[in-house]
Amino acid sequence: MSKKIGSEHVSRRMLLRSAASFGAAALATPAFAQTAIESLIAAPRRGTWDDQFDARGSSRTVAAVATNNPVLGPHAPANIQQAIMDYQMIVANGGWPQVNPAQTLRIGVVDGTVQQVRQRLMISGDLPQSAGMSSAFDSYVDGAVKRFQARHGLPADGVMGEFTVKAMNVSAATRLQQLETNLVRLQAMSGDLGRRYVMVNIPAAYIEAVENGRVALRNTAVVGKIDRPTHVINSKIYEVILNPYWTAPRSIIEKDIVPLMRKDPTYLTRNNIRLFDGNGNEVAPETVDWNAPKAPNLMFRQDPGKINAMASTKINFHNPHNEYMHDTPQQGLFNKLMRFESSGCIRAQNVRDLTNWLLKETPGWERQNMERVIASRVNTPIKLAEEVPIYIVYISAWSAADGVVQFRDDIYQMDGATELALQTTTGIEQSAGPISEEDFLPQ
Repeated sequence: MSKKIGSEHVSRRMLLRSAASFGAAALATPAFAQTAIESLIAAPRRGTWDDQFDARGSSRTVAAVATNNPVLGPHAPANIQQAIMDYQMIVANGGWPQVNPAQTLRIGVVDGTVQQVRQRLMISGDLPQSAGMSSAFDSYVDGAVKRFQARHGLPADGVMGEFTVKAMNVSAATRLQQLETNLVRLQAMSGDLGRRYVMVNIPAAYIEAVENGRVALRNTAVVGKIDRPTHVINSKIYEVILNPYWTAPRSIIEKDIVPLMRKDPTYLTRNNIRLFDGNGNEVAPETVDWNAPKAPNLMFRQDPGKINAMASTKINFHNPHNEYMHDTPQQGLFNKLMRFESSGCIRAQNVRDLTNWLLKETPGWERQNMERVIASRVNTPIKLAEEVPIYIVYISAWSAADGVVQFRDDIYQMDGATELALQTTTGIEQSAGPISEEDFLPQ
C-alpha cells in the first residue's frame, strides 16, 4: 500500500451491514436461515409478549457490536470476504422479506408484521431461531432490533422508525454489492499501516486511534457535507496546537463578517476577533470603512478561548486541502444521527483524549501538563516527537475479526445504489458554494 500523501479515488456506494453470528444463541450460519425459518413458520406459535422476556438481552446484543478490532489492517480483506460468502448464500436462498409495518413497532406491541421483522432479523443473524415466530415484539426482538441498529450506525433504541425500516428493506443483493465494493477499498489499505495510526472513516463519522493492532480510542466525528466533502487521503499528523487561533478565510470575511459588521459594529469585539495588516500591526475595527465596496485587505484572527471556532485544540496533518481535525464549542453536533455538516475539516468529540494519545510519546506532554496549558488559553503549538500516520477513508461496509458485519449510509453517493443513502441526508443544509477553510462562523 502506498503511503503517498494525496487524495485517493474511491468507488461507489455503501451503508449498512449484517452479522453472521449472535453470541452462543445466534444463527451459526445465515446460509441455512431460509430453510430453518420455513420450519419455524410452520411450527406452533410461541407465547405472547409477557412470556418472551429476557431482561438482559437488549444490553448484551448492543454490547456485542462494540469491538476494539480496527476497520483497517491486514485481516480486513479476509473478514469482509467471509461476509461476502455468507451474503452470497443468503442471496442464493432468496434473501430476506420486506418489512412494511402499519404502525411503529416497539417492545410490547403485538402485530402481524412482527413476524416479518423476526424473519428478516433471523436471516441476517441478529435474532436467534429460538426466539420463534410470535407476533409479539418481545425483548428478544427488541434486542435484535437494537443490534441491527448498532450495526448500521443508527440509534440503538429498539424502535422500528423510518430509517430502521428503510435499512431493513435494502435487499440482500444490494448489501452483497456494497460488501464487494468495499472489499476493493479494504484491500488497498491492507498493508503495514504503522505501529500507531489514526483512521477517520467518513461514512461512519468516527475516528479510531489504533495501537499495536487494537483500537485504543474511538471518537465520534463530524465530517464534510456532500458538496464540501472531507477528502480521502493518506498522511501524517505532525502537530497539535493547544488554544489555537482561528483565521477567517476570505470567503467568510466577504460574505458573512463584513455584512455582520454593518449591522452590528460590536460583532468582532464580542467574538474576540482582531484585525491585522500585512505587517502584523493590529488595526482597530472602528477605523475601517465597513460600507466600502470591497472587504478590507486584513487578517481576521480569533483569539484562543471557549468561543474560538476550534475551541481547545487543532490537529494538523500534511495535505493540500487545508483540512485538519479540531475541537468545537458546538458539542451538540455529536449527538446528531447525520454528522455530515462541516466544510471538509473534521471535528472530534472528546478531542483531549485523542490529543493525549497523540502526545503520549512526546516528552513533557503528559495529560496534566496538556490540561494546564489549555486552561492558560495561551496559543501553544507542539510538534510530535514522531509523526503519526492518519488514513482518512471511505469504508461503508466492513466486518471485523468478531464476524459482525457493519453497514453505513453512502453519504457521498459512491457505492452505486441509490437506496444505500436511505435518504437520511434529508434536512441537511446544502451550502451555496465552497468555503476554503472552516465552516463555523462565530455568532
